[in-house]
Amino acid sequence: MLLLFASCSLAKQHSQIAVATFAGGCFWCTQADFDKVPGVIKTVVGYTGGSRAYPNYEQVSQGDTGYYEAVQVTYDSAQLSYQQLLNKFWHSIDPTDAKGQFCDKGDQYQAVIFYRDQLQKKLALASREQLIQSARFPHIATQILPEKIFYPAEVYHQKFYQKNPIRYRFYRYQCGRDQRLQELWG
Repeated sequence: MLLLFASCSLAKQHSQIAVATFAGGCFWCTQADFDKVPGVIKTVVGYTGGSRAYPNYEQVSQGDTGYYEAVQVTYDSAQLSYQQLLNKFWHSIDPTDAKGQFCDKGDQYQAVIFYRDQLQKKLALASREQLIQSARFPHIATQILPEKIFYPAEVYHQKFYQKNPIRYRFYRYQCGRDQRLQELWG
């Protein structure tokens, strides 16, 4: 019994909580993708990038608020690196689409990596440059921007893929997200 408590205590000492924020189109899908990654502790869907305080879904869905549908990812950086999160992000979006993602079009659905500090900025820019240098795509539309205030979305949007699995799977399929990702990334 003592050994169990000692190992739990040791694990807590080595975990390092970090946060990253990504916009990858519909935040239901982006959240579902990141929730599958070992080392992710928590995800929250919400809005970031705009300037009006306390935006809501109706406002953001109009596409003229400056806000993006985004996911804030809390992770254990001792288990999962920011570079690994970036890799997961790139492989869950269409980096060439400047008008949104998959069937969702509009500024609020554009793909963006939001950086919290200079290290995240450096790593995000390097990952984008690596993708450009790979010549896999004719151009990269994904932006890298400083993080602004993140406002959690309404409760009914949180973990939507778990609360409404049939509706979510139908939406994701109809949107063509997985088919397009297969075309892009194999």
